[in-house]
Amino acid sequence: MDSDEAYVLDLCDEVLGSAGLRQHRFDWLVGDPDGQGRRVQLPVDGYWPEHRLVIEYQERRHEEPVAHFDKPDRPTVSGVHRGVQRARYDARRRTEIPAHGLRLVEIRHTDLAAGPRGLHRERVADLKVVGSLLLPEPVASEVAGAADRVLEAFQRWLIAEGWEPTVPESGRHLIEAVRGEERLIGQVKGHTASVGTDVDTGYGQLLRRMADAPGIRYALIVPTSVLPHAERVPDHVRRRLGIDLYEVTDAGAVTHRANWRL
Repeated sequence: MDSDEAYVLDLCDEVLGSAGLRQHRFDWLVGDPDGQGRRVQLPVDGYWPEHRLVIEYQERRHEEPVAHFDKPDRPTVSGVHRGVQRARYDARRRTEIPAHGLRLVEIRHTDLAAGPRGLHRERVADLKVVGSLLLPEPVASEVAGAADRVLEAFQRWLIAEGWEPTVPESGRHLIEAVRGEERLIGQVKGHTASVGTDVDTGYGQLLRRMADAPGIRYALIVPTSVLPHAERVPDHVRRRLGIDLYEVTDAGAVTHRANWRL
């Protein structure tokens, strides 16, 4: 029997109407160096060049410890066991793939009907779920995708500014980055039907993540259309709160919207 990953990628082929490239490798997506400084190219589960789309199927071992796969007593070239290395490489894919102009969709085993031994493979229902993930309704795509586009543009800007960004799984449209001793925690908000409330929620999400530690910067990142809502919290108040405000234009340019810096 084919693996669950192969089953899910076959569903993606059917939804997209073309066969994707399995275990494709990009020159710019590489692992950690080994003892001799060599890096291997990291594969992606599926790549559809005509859609500029990468799909990763996240099995149970990507989300919780599984000793059989993690091999905790056997360090990898990264100096950590396979489970930690897998999480590190997953985060690298989430950063590098959008930064190179490709769309990344992660399909988790929990998105489909599954049990302890894997997917139940209810094909009709699974096709519907995969279709909703890959080809959402136009209106839903426009609303949900706005924040995704802002996030991708901000990631590219961070990389150009010397930061190393990651997108943690712990929060929707949350971004973290490090640069030397500096650390940045940012919350992205797009244009939604309740944009004012969502922006207020974004400020609250940042306040809840604040820690009493030096070198941490906090940022709210919004598209131009949302900027007036974000600026309802005036500059001097954002300064007291310790929150930077960044605007991302429709062209993907990033502007710091304050006359101060932490």
